[in-house]
Amino acid sequence: MPVKVSALTGRSTYFEDFEVGAKIRHARGTTIGEVENQTLTKLVLNTADSHYNEHRMASTNFGRRLVFGLITGSVCIGLATQDTAENALAELALTGIKFTSPVFHGDTLYAYSEVLEKRDSDRADAGIVRFKHWGVKQDGTVVFEGERTVLIKRRSHWGAR
Repeated sequence: MPVKVSALTGRSTYFEDFEVGAKIRHARGTTIGEVENQTLTKLVLNTADSHYNEHRMASTNFGRRLVFGLITGSVCIGLATQDTAENALAELALTGIKFTSPVFHGDTLYAYSEVLEKRDSDRADAGIVRFKHWGVKQDGTVVFEGERTVLIKRRSHWGAR
């Protein structure tokens, strides 16, 4: 028997479920390792020594290699996705990106979000929600901030019936 798509996504992540001002502490965290940093940094041809030259970085104030900022941002947004965009139809904008502290191999990142805005879209089956996302290291240091605008399904059109 075929499974309805609505049965595969969260029941509380439709447009109607979000309230402006709501704050979310996302359940999962993830530790950033060598593989994530090396693979993506080289795939996008980021030639900055700070991401893959341990010898050179040993003599800097950091003392070791840094995780590429776009990995940090992607991981933080990814950690927030289950609770904020699981029923998304489209990513509309990513703005106000800030990397506020360095991330190193072995750091564990956690994510937090706040609903900043909720509005109708030009589609009857979806609305627009704008979130603020934060990424935080295991010691509580904020390492990432950014706003994300998402087109999200309305339960009235997409939910289980």
